[in-house]
Amino acid sequence: MRTFKDKIIRERITSRGGGVEIDLQEFGHNGQMTAYQNYLGGGMLGGIASDCNIDNWREDDDLVEIAYELRKYFHGVTNPDDSDWESTTFEQNQSMPVSAY
Repeated sequence: MRTFKDKIIRERITSRGGGVEIDLQEFGHNGQMTAYQNYLGGGMLGGIASDCNIDNWREDDDLVEIAYELRKYFHGVTNPDDSDWESTTFEQNQSMPVSAY
């Protein structure tokens, strides 16, 4: 698993979701990637999604793997051990819709 802490460009996390953006240069790519989460309502957060400013990034196996790991990282940050949602696994979270709309 890669580490992202020292590659974060922007991070905004609240009880209603948020996002984290990283620089991909140290991973051999020229661009940025983000993982983000929306608030669905009723105290529920949606599934964590990823996006990247590199064209056709979903066709690059390495970028797809980085996106997956970044979503897992973001889940760990938004679901700390002492939170109300600590029992929500990454897999359970990913089964949620990304948006309520």
